[in-house]
Amino acid sequence: MESSPLSCTSSIPKVDDEAHKEIYDQLREVVSTYPAVPTGTGRPYLRHPDGWYAYAPNVVNAMVIKQHLKARDTDVFLATFPKCGTTWLKALVFAALRRSTAGPAVAPLAAHSPHQLVPFLESQVFTNGRIPDLSSLPAPRLLMTHIPSVSLPECIFASGCKVVYLCRDPKDCFVSLWHFLNKFAPSPWDIGEAFAQFCDGVSLFGPFWEHALGYWRWHVERPEQVLFLTYEELAADTLGQLRRLTEFIGCPFTAEEQVAGVDREIVEACTMERLAGLEVNRSGKTQMAESSVANNIFFRRGVVGDWKNHLTLEMARRIDEITESRFRGSGLVLLSDLNSEVLN
Repeated sequence: MESSPLSCTSSIPKVDDEAHKEIYDQLREVVSTYPAVPTGTGRPYLRHPDGWYAYAPNVVNAMVIKQHLKARDTDVFLATFPKCGTTWLKALVFAALRRSTAGPAVAPLAAHSPHQLVPFLESQVFTNGRIPDLSSLPAPRLLMTHIPSVSLPECIFASGCKVVYLCRDPKDCFVSLWHFLNKFAPSPWDIGEAFAQFCDGVSLFGPFWEHALGYWRWHVERPEQVLFLTYEELAADTLGQLRRLTEFIGCPFTAEEQVAGVDREIVEACTMERLAGLEVNRSGKTQMAESSVANNIFFRRGVVGDWKNHLTLEMARRIDEITESRFRGSGLVLLSDLNSEVLN
């Protein structure tokens, strides 16, 4: 079963413009000259001039986005490094932001993947030679990206839009990303090789630490525009963090809604167990830039501290040392680092 798109993806006018194709073709030629790094997925990462890596189509699409996206003050952008709770964040924000007097918007989650309801700019919206016209989408437009802040369009910074960034313990992030990328690899990717690349900053939309720091510094400079959350905080107090999040994006739960349990209903409907058990996420597919992707690959465990089942103490210590070094002086301290069993 392939689920049909809804919300933003279905509302975007289809554009077939030769001028747009020419823009993409020119950028593809430029990107083809970028340094390439082999990976265990069988496809190389290309290095963007801003210092991050991705597959060629996503690098091209990110460059098109920077040139042609027009942000609105009413937009809500979700941002994460890959495998930092993206699917969960999409589901929570969609159900809360699109709720009505009838209650939370949980029904669409039963029929559509969160990745259809809140599309990725770089792999679902600006793709395949298309520069879409997003002006007809009603406010607030809800969009998602993995693009590092340094490579986002200037119009986002200049606008009054809201940005929600979800970060995660890099040890858990790495393990989840390694499992995810192995779904596409021609043969199992050795965890040691993948780990070495991750620590060297050769990772999708990475390096992880610069990605997180970019959004963190933006949050520190403009806390009214950027909310910085961590996966660990969200897991420890999902209801409290959801209330904080909706307050930030301008759609707080009313006292009446809280008494009626609307916020609790959203939390319960958006647990990883509940979402993963839905038929659409067990057997459906979502169209990405190059192919249809099975929805079930976006769900694994979602457990805080799962890295202990996969990393040696030396590997965990290495990531914690990098994290402490890179984040030193920034004010950013991840919750898990405060209680690290590795560094004690």
